[in-house]
Amino acid sequence: MTNTDFFSRVYDVVKQIPYGKITTYGAIAKKIGAPKSARMVGYALNASGRQDDVPAHRVVNRKGLLTGKHHFQGTNLMQQLLESEGIKVKDNTVQNFKEHFWEP
Repeated sequence: MTNTDFFSRVYDVVKQIPYGKITTYGAIAKKIGAPKSARMVGYALNASGRQDDVPAHRVVNRKGLLTGKHHFQGTNLMQQLLESEGIKVKDNTVQNFKEHFWEP
């Protein structure tokens, strides 16, 4: 599988994350049949910056940490986007993780 194919498969899953929900890099990797490629999912999302239809802000690490936040413009844009969808974030971590988690 080429990087382009991998990235496209990641974006297809991320586009399905419902408003007000989050998922993890690992859950996406598992869904696309590459369970040991969570880090590559992160690379794909970092490269998605020019695609407005890819809600990358809804993807966090397995502990709910906003590990990708430094890839968003502004200091707290990722947190602000999540909070605008009703997801509480404290100390860069999604609160009530299980309540908001979406399994792809």
